[in-house]
Amino acid sequence: MRLGVMCGVLAVLFSGAVAPAAAAPAASEPVYDYAKAIRETVWVDIGRDGDGDGRSDRVAADIVRPSEATSRVPVIMDASPYYSCCGRGNESELKSYDSAGKPVKFPLFYDNYFVPRGYAVVLVDLAGTNRSAGCADVGGASDVGSARKVVDWLNGRATGYSAKTGGSAVTASWSTGNVGMIGKSYDGTIANGVAATGVAGLKTIVPISAISSWYDYYRSDGATFGFNPDGLARTVESRNGGQNCSAQNQVLASGATANGDYGPLWADRDYVARAGNVRASVLLSHGVNDLNVKTIHFGQWWSALNVEKKIWLSQTGHVDPFDYRRAAWVDLLHRWFDHYLLGLDNGVQNGPAASIERQPDQWADQSAYPAANAVATTLHPQAAGTLGTATSSGTASFTDNPSLGEDTWVTNPGTAALTYSTGTLAADLQVSGTSTVTVTATPSTSSARVSALLVDLGPATIRNFAGGGEGITTGTAENCWGASAPGDDACYRITSADQKKVSYTILSRGWADLANYASLTQERALTPGTAYTMTFRLASTDHVVPRGHALALIIGGTDASFIRGPAQPGRITLDLARTSASVPLAGIPPAATTHPAPPGAAHVPSEARADLR
Repeated sequence: MRLGVMCGVLAVLFSGAVAPAAAAPAASEPVYDYAKAIRETVWVDIGRDGDGDGRSDRVAADIVRPSEATSRVPVIMDASPYYSCCGRGNESELKSYDSAGKPVKFPLFYDNYFVPRGYAVVLVDLAGTNRSAGCADVGGASDVGSARKVVDWLNGRATGYSAKTGGSAVTASWSTGNVGMIGKSYDGTIANGVAATGVAGLKTIVPISAISSWYDYYRSDGATFGFNPDGLARTVESRNGGQNCSAQNQVLASGATANGDYGPLWADRDYVARAGNVRASVLLSHGVNDLNVKTIHFGQWWSALNVEKKIWLSQTGHVDPFDYRRAAWVDLLHRWFDHYLLGLDNGVQNGPAASIERQPDQWADQSAYPAANAVATTLHPQAAGTLGTATSSGTASFTDNPSLGEDTWVTNPGTAALTYSTGTLAADLQVSGTSTVTVTATPSTSSARVSALLVDLGPATIRNFAGGGEGITTGTAENCWGASAPGDDACYRITSADQKKVSYTILSRGWADLANYASLTQERALTPGTAYTMTFRLASTDHVVPRGHALALIIGGTDASFIRGPAQPGRITLDLARTSASVPLAGIPPAATTHPAPPGAAHVPSEARADLR
């Protein structure tokens, strides 16, 4: 047998034929023993002294990586302020450590699933949180620098140490330098911010329900939501004793002015303005009913990016796709990281750019977002209460009542809001993209707020995004995603769609302070009786208004569900000839007729959520 094999080999060699190369793997496989993985912490110097103690701050990077790997491995990184104060994921997991300070529990499934497949997972405590020195600055240079410097260290461009102070220098000799950042909410926001620096080595980001401009988290076209970044900073710093962050917190408090002006603090935290620097690919996920990180964030970020990208839009609120479409999400992440971090040619970058949940657990792929056939369509409110493409004339007035919110506006507006409707649609009408509203408004007082809603008037079964789970119900049974080790299991409670029947759906909202009519950077005093024209944005969305329903535009003053009222609420009169909405539509709205009677069931929260987790 040996002689026969040798003769066959010689025949191949002398014939000049070349043996076929081994086929490239289609996907990374779990070939490494997770129980034997190396767990360690490196403190990376970020070159700042945020807490004013006279020493350059070091941030803790907790690392888990395969011990048997004979070649360098890429990194999946989640940089967060929540590893000790608030927890990560649907089960609010925290980091844990053994008696020697070595990391044991790595929140979420990324380590369990990807380390056996040849990745390192690095969880970074942002400056001023958990075991890191410094102070949080809520999306500013310290937060973003915390994560960027770890990317630099993974690429040999920054210094890491074996201890928070002192210690010896540590290099990432095991790293390929290819980094993918992932995270929900604040964590995904940091991924956006780091990508906007253009740092070399960051190959991809996966922002989930993430902020793209901190101004739009705390303010909206001059209107204020009533909470400020210094409160968030104090929350995430609360578990990191011994550091005095009062000076940094005061910078946040004074920079976030009481009015809604866009100033230097917000400009420093505006990643959309620097989206041209992004070189990493982007896999983006957001709930179209997220009333925490509102959907303007994904819309403006997506539009500003010029890289390979894909997007998932669910009907949920502030929820990770692991908890509403688990198996498909893990599979997509696996292929995404394999392609962008390992270089596998699996085609994940091809195919439809968007996947959108149309009804609970019913998804539709779309070639583009916004929809390729969506056209910015100008809709005009008519004096008769109709909404259509024809120009209008006349005036209409409402009286600002800061105690009323959007649900009342839809079901029983009275004199507090104005409703304009297309009437019953003969065919489906898709709203896909970011709308704007232009008002020419005359206030009766020297201060005024203006808010607007796009509403689908008609019955539907939706995810109950206003419920405690924001569209999901968490069961008691578990399924597992990867390998487990003592103190760090890979099993998570199974979730299902929390559904609710409604008679209308608010699909987009926007708010403005009329005092910012001329500029977002400086409000101006209003003169009662004088007309002012202002254009403001509505939240990004992708929603199909079905045949038999109607699309309505509602305009009012202070939406008490979200924004603070003016010092002197009064009566506002609209010049209908110079008031309109620009709505990206796929389909043609019918000629305006009388609008249907407003329905009676509400389903949205009475106040905005302000928990950035």
